[in-house]
Amino acid sequence: MIEQTIISNLVNNNEFMRKAIPHLKEEFFHDLLEKTIFKLVSKHIEQYNKSPTKQSLQIDLSNMDTLTEDQFNDCEAIINSMSSDSLDLDYLLNTTEKFCKDKSVYNALMESIKILDSSESKDSIPDLLQKALSVTFDPSIGHDLIEDWESAYEFYHRKEEKIQFDIDYFNKCTQGGIPRKSLNVILAGTNVGKSLALCHFAASNLSAGHSVLYITLEMAEERIAERIYSNLMDIPIGQLSDLPKPDFERKIQKIEQKTQGRLVIKEYPTASAHSGHFEALLQELRTKRNFVPNIIYIDYLNICSSRNVKFSYGANTYVIVKAIAEELRAIGQKYNLPVITATQTTRSGYTNSDPGLEDTSESFGLPATADFMVSMIRTDDLDALNQVQFKQLKNRYGNPNHYRRFVVGFDMDKMRLYDVEQSAQDDLIDDGDIPTDWEPKDRKELFKAVS
Repeated sequence: MIEQTIISNLVNNNEFMRKAIPHLKEEFFHDLLEKTIFKLVSKHIEQYNKSPTKQSLQIDLSNMDTLTEDQFNDCEAIINSMSSDSLDLDYLLNTTEKFCKDKSVYNALMESIKILDSSESKDSIPDLLQKALSVTFDPSIGHDLIEDWESAYEFYHRKEEKIQFDIDYFNKCTQGGIPRKSLNVILAGTNVGKSLALCHFAASNLSAGHSVLYITLEMAEERIAERIYSNLMDIPIGQLSDLPKPDFERKIQKIEQKTQGRLVIKEYPTASAHSGHFEALLQELRTKRNFVPNIIYIDYLNICSSRNVKFSYGANTYVIVKAIAEELRAIGQKYNLPVITATQTTRSGYTNSDPGLEDTSESFGLPATADFMVSMIRTDDLDALNQVQFKQLKNRYGNPNHYRRFVVGFDMDKMRLYDVEQSAQDDLIDDGDIPTDWEPKDRKELFKAVS
């Protein structure tokens, strides 16, 4: 009954047709007669961008040579019985959406049974069911600048959900933390401290009650865990191996008591995993461990592979790294969470005490894709003070000229970053907002203040 109602309204209700046809699929119609008529209707809409008439359907039906005489007569009877009576559009769309979801789940279950009975890998089953359950009609057809002003006003005044840093200046320059559906990147040279920063922020998120997924393609899971343990337990990393088992267990229990979050570390071989593997991991963690992260760390972007672009296709590093960045950002958008990763500087950037976007290795497409990007700078003078400098390179959350540079305490032994006294920021040219009453003496002074 519902199948014939849907087909009839595709022919007689133009508004319903426009909203429903993108979501309807031939495999949702299991009866041969209804499937045959839907194929004719769908083909006509695709070719002419409008609904067919009963007469055009009958002509197309008569041109088919794959039906028996009885099947032809039954199809013709269904076409003739199509009613032009209109149903409530909202009811019709909701009913059709439920039909699509039910049929999608049914088909996914049947496909899963086939996979179980075959020698194929069973890893694709969670993905099949996840896609089936996610079937939905999108009611939005765009934002009207004039008519939809109220929803825009509410959006601008709604407090955006963000994940805060435990470092004051990071919260200042991001206006309260990083939002969901974003890609955030730390740029640094070899052995500057990319993994230390990622591990510190992951430990901080866990302490704040967030569930964290840390994906490593560079170091072993145990080595990443060692850094995070050192940070959380406030013990130099070199002394962890000397800690007796009962003491280690007590410290773990203290950490467990202080947070409602969880932290899972997953290791992949270098350059072997891409966004497809990461999505499969997310689904597997949800199914097997009931673990859904609030934030993902990927250590680090340049040693991921691309899901869609391969070296064998003749693509260069610019295209591949840009593709990886876009795929990682897409994970954040799809799963409604922020992604934090790191990237290498170029060879010249490694010796540059003031790296910029041009020092991003392999692809300028990465900073073009990132929402927030900072460089991490270490010098002998900073090391002597146990400090590291960060410089904003790109910021979609605020003005990158505000708090463009700032220094942070750097504890290599305990794998930790920490706030320093405000006096440590005073020597930096661009440590905060430019006063509104300040007037530059000339263009050079203005450029110096905002560069």
